[in-house]
Amino acid sequence: MDVLLFLVPIALALGTLGLAAFFWTLRAGQYDDLDGAAARVLLDDDPPEAAP
Repeated sequence: MDVLLFLVPIALALGTLGLAAFFWTLRAGQYDDLDGAAARVLLDDDPPEAAP
């Protein structure tokens, strides 16, 4: 039971750190344009290479 005195605060600290990181990415605009990122995968910007 003594180990819970260490594990519970560590778990709460890691959870708080993860939540803070999520809010930081949310405020930075990481999730603003999800459709644009999906469409960029389909675009072919490289010209075709010539066959030797």
